[in-house]
Amino acid sequence: MHPAAEHSPLGKSSEYIATYTPSLLFPIPRAAKWAELGVTAQTLPWQGVDYWNCFELSWLLPSGKPVVAIGEFAIPADSPNIIESKSFKLYLNSLNQTVFASTRELQACLERDLSAAAGKSVTVRVRTLADVEAQGVVALPGHCIDDLDVSISNYEQPRPELLQCDPQRVVEEAVHSHLLKSNCPVTGQPDWGSVVVAYKGLALDHASLLSYLVSFRQHSDFHEQCVERIYLDLLRLLKPEHLTVYARYVRRGGLDINPYRSTGAISPDNQRLVRQ
Repeated sequence: MHPAAEHSPLGKSSEYIATYTPSLLFPIPRAAKWAELGVTAQTLPWQGVDYWNCFELSWLLPSGKPVVAIGEFAIPADSPNIIESKSFKLYLNSLNQTVFASTRELQACLERDLSAAAGKSVTVRVRTLADVEAQGVVALPGHCIDDLDVSISNYEQPRPELLQCDPQRVVEEAVHSHLLKSNCPVTGQPDWGSVVVAYKGLALDHASLLSYLVSFRQHSDFHEQCVERIYLDLLRLLKPEHLTVYARYVRRGGLDINPYRSTGAISPDNQRLVRQ
């Protein structure tokens, strides 16, 4: 478990506060997990963003009439802190009985508080239900590897030694799997996700990738660190000209988390999958 997470509200009984309380946000430094992966804030081999989507965003107009919307929060992948997910939910719930004169005022409040917690500027979009409904759901890019016939017996921890590639062949492709699962490092609750690997580099053996992804099944870590571990293991193996790894996780507590990591600047679409 991340030492800072022990002091977070995650896994503990919490009072739900319905009026604005920014102090509920609980930042967790990324540095300790980066050190486990052999990187520092000065040597990060990726660019990217963590997209959070909130499906339980509500507040009051000056008339007292409530509004519901969907919040999109883009947290830079190099921000000093992640925001612990339960504290994020508790903070958002504290807006339920709080008056904002306009959506713009709410957005400015969210950006100020979340940026302070993350340690770097967070971008916020407050989206209407009609906008999100019109967008619908999308399919992941590339070939799905989930139907490959593989024998698997390793579930307790990531097994990068399972990954294989063809050192004589360079390809450019995208593949994806819906079989990513890991566990919350504090509560042990399952985190379900779909993952995309898009790259140009040594040809990745798809069956070995599937076995590797399933080896996360009983692994305990936060969403962001799982994606960063996958990214680094593939970066070392494939020696790619470019590499992007991202995961779209199923929501829990009204929030979904979607980390994107890439060798270069990316402008990812934050579009929902069927399980989101």
